Amino acid sequence: MKRLKRSWSLGLVMVTMLAAALSACGGGNNGNSASGGSASSSPSASPSAPASASGSPSASPASGGIANPRVAFVYIGPPGDGGWTYQHDQGRQYMEKELGIKADTVENVPESADAERIISDLAQNHDIIFTTSFGYMEWTLNAAKKFPNVKFEHAGGYKTNDNMATYFGKNWEASYLSGIAAGKMTKKNVLGYVAAFPIPELIYNINAFTLGAQSVNKDVKVNVVWTNTWFDPTTERNAAMSLLDKGADVLIAYQDSPASLQAAAEKGALAGGNDSDMTRYAPKAYLTNPIWNWGPYYVKKVKALMDGTWTNEQYLGSFQDGMVDIAPLGESIPEDVKKLVSDTKEKFLKGELNVFVGPIKDQGGAEKIASGQTLTDAEILEMNWFVQGVEGTIPK
Repeated sequence: MKRLKRSWSLGLVMVTMLAAALSACGGGNNGNSASGGSASSSPSASPSAPASASGSPSASPASGGIANPRVAFVYIGPPGDGGWTYQHDQGRQYMEKELGIKADTVENVPESADAERIISDLAQNHDIIFTTSFGYMEWTLNAAKKFPNVKFEHAGGYKTNDNMATYFGKNWEASYLSGIAAGKMTKKNVLGYVAAFPIPELIYNINAFTLGAQSVNKDVKVNVVWTNTWFDPTTERNAAMSLLDKGADVLIAYQDSPASLQAAAEKGALAGGNDSDMTRYAPKAYLTNPIWNWGPYYVKKVKALMDGTWTNEQYLGSFQDGMVDIAPLGESIPEDVKKLVSDTKEKFLKGELNVFVGPIKDQGGAEKIASGQTLTDAEILEMNWFVQGVEGTIPK
């Protein structure tokens, strides 16, 4: 994956921060950066844009827009991961092409106090910053409070500020479709889910995948293994192998690498990944998986900043606006299964189908959603329980 010429590396960061410490300058952080992280994790701020007296970039009047906004993206991994960060970077490139704007990126930023330091550095010379991982929520909010003239956009979170918006999508609908494909293709009625972190985003996607599989195969079970990683191919491969050894013949992985798919291919099983179309990694073993299309949203929000109409909305995309989609089913998937998935997707597009409609019971058999009731989006986004048919626990 091609990098932006102005993307920072952590090696450059170390030199920059050392120089900053020796200079004894005040800086735009006003001494309020979070402590506890390594100083080498913060990038240098571009010297080209002066900060205002409040420590944020000089901006146009509140009633007007910014003709040439300075845009930055903060990534959890490398754009070459083939999954989550790759898709965000594709969206960044789409935005650049559509608007004629060059954005800056910082990759491999940990979900720790280092993130706040990096985001705060960027806020000194950028007008809008997209932070693209759930674990950046608190650090983004802290930076937003320190830099009120900068706009912040956080992917996957639920906290906002006057100058901080959130964005995500109903990827649980695509997970439901992936479950349908898995439920039709399993011969052992044992599915495996290589899960990243025990957060609501994973829980509701595991549940949606399970409900989709159960809609076509009432005997199916879904075994869950947690990796506590977003991008660690070795750990993710080992987790996938453990599920395959337990008898799973179809896997889904919710990380940013194709390691689980490649492991499944070695064992003659089927698998899907996450975030992007991963067909190229194992065409014959590929099932499908949810994918993201971030580009139009990035265009929309940068244009809103340009014309003075930006708002701190909490945006939730779907199949309808194209932010969420499902990758083409693999070459080993029969046409009747492909048609079933396509027909079900059409129901989502028409608003005729909801994933979380009762009656639905939890693992212990207790009714969580009564017959005829439907969870709201807000309730889904806070989900902390597994549906019946999921075998595994949710760590505290």
